[in-house]
Amino acid sequence: MAKYEQQRNFLKSNFLEFKHIKTDKLKGLPQPPIVKSFNSTSLIIDLPKISRDVVSKENIYECINDRRSTRFYSDESLSLDELSYLLWATQGITSMTKNGCTLRTVPCSGATHTFETYLFIMRVEGLQQGIYRYLPVEHKLVFMFELDKIDQKIDAITLDQPFVPNFVKKASVMFAWSTTPYRSEWKYDISAHKKILIDVGHVSQNLYLTSESIGAGACAIGIYDQKLIDDILELDGDEEFIIFMSAVGKKRE
Repeated sequence: MAKYEQQRNFLKSNFLEFKHIKTDKLKGLPQPPIVKSFNSTSLIIDLPKISRDVVSKENIYECINDRRSTRFYSDESLSLDELSYLLWATQGITSMTKNGCTLRTVPCSGATHTFETYLFIMRVEGLQQGIYRYLPVEHKLVFMFELDKIDQKIDAITLDQPFVPNFVKKASVMFAWSTTPYRSEWKYDISAHKKILIDVGHVSQNLYLTSESIGAGACAIGIYDQKLIDDILELDGDEEFIIFMSAVGKKRE
């Protein structure tokens, strides 16, 4: 239908139409930082070294076959080892190129990796409730702040959808991925935005499969109050904003 034409064009490649565009990279402008900086005086939490010992289901076929959006969780907390594994699997850095690009556990257009991982921690062993951010270069967490009535805040963020409070309140952690679009725009200009949406899908699927491999479950959340969550996480909503979320918790029998 005609009213959907513009949105459908966004889904198409149309790459030849962009050939005349001179990107900021081609203009010689400096590449934006590959990760967000942090205050070195903040509370930094060392994450355990990645170990396959946390994996209870190693068969990738079974993980793919059994993967479902999980909305019912047990009272069991995630361990810090398990959280470390999930963070590594979704944004962990495996190597760096000579020009400073990071190669990670998820594919990404041009290794631009526009995402930052924020965590609403509810029940993870050894961590107090509150808001954290993952530091992929260091493989550590930075504690940002406590959040009073964290479950009520999540209810408000997810627009009080009828089914959401029932599983989010039992979840151990909620992942909230922000994007800093200019990391990709610098290289791809106006074609960056489709790539960003594809890339966050890779991240979410890795979370689903690795959650399944440790006896946990994930449920992606795509409906949320954009301004509220950006404000809570102290993001400007323009140069950086939340693009996707997912709850994770141990499965209930």
